[in-house]
Amino acid sequence: MSKIILQRLDDSFDRWDELLKLILASFAYMNDRIDPPSSALSLTPQSVKEKARSEIGYVALDDSQLAGCIFCRPEPSSLYIGKLAVLPAAQGKGIGKRLLELAETAARQRGLGVLRLETRIELTGNHATFARWGFRKTAENRHAGFDRTTSIEMCKALI
Repeated sequence: MSKIILQRLDDSFDRWDELLKLILASFAYMNDRIDPPSSALSLTPQSVKEKARSEIGYVALDDSQLAGCIFCRPEPSSLYIGKLAVLPAAQGKGIGKRLLELAETAARQRGLGVLRLETRIELTGNHATFARWGFRKTAENRHAGFDRTTSIEMCKALI
């Protein structure tokens, strides 16, 4: 039985190549399903490291293997959740939910009462998962240059 360990990304973390591979593997199912393509495809190990420095990041380790991650960015009235990723082989173990619980704690510590995220319009499975986790659709958005909805915003009020 494996043990999931959650760790804050800080200067002691040095597995940036692995973390990028985790994100890309977790988001691979979106390739050829969403337009425009995921911003994950433009990440590099260095940009992930910089993201961890400018945002709040956590990784989930399944024994010693990286299994998931989350990046959070404080906004004036919410904590934005970005790059929530769990390896396909590790899905269904509650890792995503545990990472979101860390985000809830980070939001509360900063006096923020809402978690906010965006998910692509085509990814209806994600919409359903986030709804089960307490998120509600709050807006429809479009990427620059598109005349159709490309993503939805979902928020979770923290009580």
